[in-house]
Amino acid sequence: MNSSGSPLHQDSASEISGGETKTRKRPRPGERRLQILQILAEMLQNPNGDRVTTAALAAKIGVSEAALYRHFASKAQMFEGLIAFIEQTIFGLINQINQKEELGIAQVKGMVQMLLVFAEKNPGMVRVLLGDALLQEDERLQERINQVLDRVETSLKQSLRIAQSQHQDGAATDTASLQSALLMSYVIGRWHRFARSGFKKLPSEGIEPSLRILLTA
Repeated sequence: MNSSGSPLHQDSASEISGGETKTRKRPRPGERRLQILQILAEMLQNPNGDRVTTAALAAKIGVSEAALYRHFASKAQMFEGLIAFIEQTIFGLINQINQKEELGIAQVKGMVQMLLVFAEKNPGMVRVLLGDALLQEDERLQERINQVLDRVETSLKQSLRIAQSQHQDGAATDTASLQSALLMSYVIGRWHRFARSGFKKLPSEGIEPSLRILLTA
């Protein structure tokens, strides 16, 4: 499948994960906050899945822990910044896919591919999406990421219903809820496989035959 339109924009990806940051002696307002989020995302890419502490984060950046808390009231607020990036990026791309594709089935395929490619470009974010980076953190963080995933599933369901209407399947049983749940299970399973492999087994591998099987009614 052509991946145009679904991969994460290069400029957006480098804002948080994997991008090089220009160092200045006196960062502009907001620059230090962005740097903290960038380094946090990079540290989450550790294949061992170690918990990131504020002490380790501060040491990596070369500042004191007190300096971190001048920019973020808490560690939970740092993770909220990463979740906001995930949410804005994913739903921005979903909107682009839906505007570009008229066919519901094309929207679904585009969304699934985008979710897998997003993971490949942002491995640190995978640990946030899966919740393992949020263990021992504030419970509201897991609740928020659950809400993000629920919204993605709802977007898939809406496009599947469009696909059904375009095939004039009004008399058939509505399978959109079952299929959207199945597709989300597939995506999350691929994210888990990616993380377990130390981010070596790419989620998008074999996407086309997988989608043919998953979308066969």
